[in-house]
Amino acid sequence: MPLSHAVLTLLADGPSHGYELKARFEAAVGPQWGGLNIGHLYQILDRLVRDGHVTRSHVPQSDRPDKTLYRLTESGAGELREWAGAPWVRSSGFRDELFLKLLAATRLGTDALGSFVSAQRQAYLSDLAALTRLRREQGDPLVSLLVDAAIAHTRADLQIVDGAEERLAAMAAASADVHTVGPEGDGLRALGEGA
Repeated sequence: MPLSHAVLTLLADGPSHGYELKARFEAAVGPQWGGLNIGHLYQILDRLVRDGHVTRSHVPQSDRPDKTLYRLTESGAGELREWAGAPWVRSSGFRDELFLKLLAATRLGTDALGSFVSAQRQAYLSDLAALTRLRREQGDPLVSLLVDAAIAHTRADLQIVDGAEERLAAMAAASADVHTVGPEGDGLRALGEGA
């Protein structure tokens, strides 16, 4: 699980407590990954302790509740080395809502397809502008690399959208009727595009 290994990576720098790990993770990978839920982080830490990859100790504090400190074990360091050295292989296919939306827009006809493609193209162009600004502001080389990857993915998605209307035009023209059942379930009706 990538987040478990990210936590092991952060603990390789030295002992940390939960909120410190959350802040270090978010600083290390930048805004493109998204925030790390603290509850999820503590579940990950519990599993890592259970599996012997991390130890947990309590540090007393006089003016606040005790702090829980997590440390990487030799077993955890070995797991991290093994994971970091193995290639990443996509295992779940290319599940992307874009293709579900293209399916729906195509089934709704050429006007729906054209409208969706236009809106999606604009969204990707806006994303690219924002990512380009973010890239110029980045000083951290790892975050810069992550932003570069986001730009490359967005450009690839834009290329797919740019070709979708032409490639799906015949299918959209043939699928312009939406079949519905009346309010009382009294039979199937075909509603033409724009009806």
